[in-house]
Amino acid sequence: MKAYQALIALDLRLALRQRSVIFFNYLFPLIFFFIFAQAMHAERGAAMTIVISMVLIIGILGNGLFGAGIRAVQEREANILRRYKVTPISPAPLLVASVVTGWILYMPNVLLIFTLAHFLYGMPWPHSMPSVLLFTSIAVCGFRAIGLILASVVNSMQESQLLVQLIYLPMLFLSGATFPLNMFPPWLLTITQFVPATYMVVGIQGMLLRGEGLAANIYPALALLLTAFVGLFISYKIFRWEKEEKIRPSAKLWLAAVLTPFLVLGFWQMHTRTGIAKTKILNRQLARSETFLIRGARIFVGDGKVIENGSVLVRGGKIAEVFDGAGPDPKTLNAETVEAAGKTILPGLIDVHIHLGGPAGFYSDMSKYDPEKAMQRNLAAYLYSGVTTVRSVGDVLDGILKLRSTVNGGELLGADLETCGPLFTAPGGHGTEYFKNLPAQVRDNLQRQFTRIPGSVDEARQQVGGLKEQGVDCIKAILEAGAGSRVFNRLDTGLFDAVAQQAHADSLPLAVHTGDARDVTDAVHAQANSIEHGSFRERIPDALFALMAQQGTFYDPTLSVVEAFKDFAAGKTDLLKRSLVQQVGPPELLQGTEAAIASADTESMRKSLAQYPMDMSIASDNLKRAHQHGVPLVTGSDAGNYLVIHGPTVQHELQLWVQAGIPPAVALQAATLNAARLLKADNRIGSIRVGNDADLLVVDGDPLDDITATERISMVVFKGERISRSELFDQR
Repeated sequence: MKAYQALIALDLRLALRQRSVIFFNYLFPLIFFFIFAQAMHAERGAAMTIVISMVLIIGILGNGLFGAGIRAVQEREANILRRYKVTPISPAPLLVASVVTGWILYMPNVLLIFTLAHFLYGMPWPHSMPSVLLFTSIAVCGFRAIGLILASVVNSMQESQLLVQLIYLPMLFLSGATFPLNMFPPWLLTITQFVPATYMVVGIQGMLLRGEGLAANIYPALALLLTAFVGLFISYKIFRWEKEEKIRPSAKLWLAAVLTPFLVLGFWQMHTRTGIAKTKILNRQLARSETFLIRGARIFVGDGKVIENGSVLVRGGKIAEVFDGAGPDPKTLNAETVEAAGKTILPGLIDVHIHLGGPAGFYSDMSKYDPEKAMQRNLAAYLYSGVTTVRSVGDVLDGILKLRSTVNGGELLGADLETCGPLFTAPGGHGTEYFKNLPAQVRDNLQRQFTRIPGSVDEARQQVGGLKEQGVDCIKAILEAGAGSRVFNRLDTGLFDAVAQQAHADSLPLAVHTGDARDVTDAVHAQANSIEHGSFRERIPDALFALMAQQGTFYDPTLSVVEAFKDFAAGKTDLLKRSLVQQVGPPELLQGTEAAIASADTESMRKSLAQYPMDMSIASDNLKRAHQHGVPLVTGSDAGNYLVIHGPTVQHELQLWVQAGIPPAVALQAATLNAARLLKADNRIGSIRVGNDADLLVVDGDPLDDITATERISMVVFKGERISRSELFDQR
């Protein structure tokens, strides 16, 4: 032990006498720190986490590959190691002393960088600072061991410098330390999973951005730790005291051996893709951490209040301040300025009734329609259109839950997704007709994913409980029996009541699809949270609306689907020609739908819909009277049905409401705060309030004066990220 202590002390004294050691351990990283911090405006948000990870990785790589690798070769060529050979020690104390010295020299620099970031740039201290220091320590030891392997397998200084550069540069450029990983194509992102430095970048950023501890990065930490032990062991076995002791070229394969843990980890990540997913999530979080001030705009708060000339400060993905007036100088806020004179800021819009897997029309070749990819694209289309949250009320369960996890977690960029379903219905009830012409095995599987058909009260309760365990956000039941050419079996009211009671017991909102006044009556008496559709064919009694207002039952009239079905039956395609629809609708869908409606192939479908009793005047009157009775209103479009294209759905629904006589302010509140309340999410979305998520839609003009202004989108902000709308459909 005395030998170890003596060599560590000696190494430190020798290192501190060298100006190059002081420069490259302290001054060199600080130069990069200040250059990167100023260039990236680190004072405005999470850019400082990028700066810190870049500087730390550059320092750790230099400390290990240059500090251990080249210095050991220098000492061998200068015959310093030959002097140790005559003493009664093995190579072990020399190797351990090199690792420990590197750690002692480097760690003060880590603390210095964090201190400067906190006091000069306002970065909060990491929640998991001990984990950051421990992870960094493991990384220093791991790369120090790699450096010692390099020193062991080269025969000269020239060879060591060449080999060090061959390892250093790829790690520097492929790890995300110099170029953000979100710039890389998918194939190159896969290759980065084999690069040890990538795990340092991702690990450090995860700890700084997400408050992760060492446990969340345990596999990279273990790989680095194993690298340190394997590197020291191999260095011990092939250690050379004198430069005359040459080593065979094949010995360089030991370098591959020390990197084996990362080779294994890379193949594992290729299989699970968890590393790539985490990288995408971190990049998303970085984009959501900017600080900027949108000023000089009209602000529709969400609850009906309007600030005629105000400013909104966004910081770290949240609404940090709302100013009545221009607000303070952005420089005092360390914020970028976004001028918005003549524009209106709204909370992100919400559509509470969509079918994400519904194609909304026809493709010329339906065999090429991929529901999974289409659903991902549809969520991007909503975000493009300023609709930042949607609720699926009838989709394939496993697929929609998987997509919710992917998108809501940040791996893919799209509107936040909540899901109801599957549909509680009767045998032969609405929801079962979609699959009746499919092969039995396919039909049965889809029915299990799309519907629940309870046979008893106990089974109904168990099915609701099972969905609760699977993580659905709400329960949907079907009461409609249909009419005209579309007649269905109706769900037994006893079973429906059991579904409703269990949903309430499990704190799951209950959405009920209704078709006439009787359906609405049964749903309201069961204390449904929302009435979906109401009735398109008969008047809902005023007394029932009064009861809904008293109970706080939300009303979702879905006028868009009434208009769309009427247009489809009449062979009209005007809805496809809306500007936003043309921007977000897949060309093959828009063209295929135009062609299908013009052909004789859809004639029977159009005739069937024409016979279904749907009356826009009745639906509009029901909506207007619901408003007059004080019923809380919410916006749903029933997108996924014919001609209701995913994306700019709420905007057109609002236009139909205003045409029906609903004041624009009431309609806008239904699409923002009221919808958020229905989703039990009004503590974070639906209004422009301090502390809420920064989900914002900036439009040209005043939608309170002209509701079509909601389609004239200037900017979409989602969780603090200014969305590059043109790139939304290029995600991979």
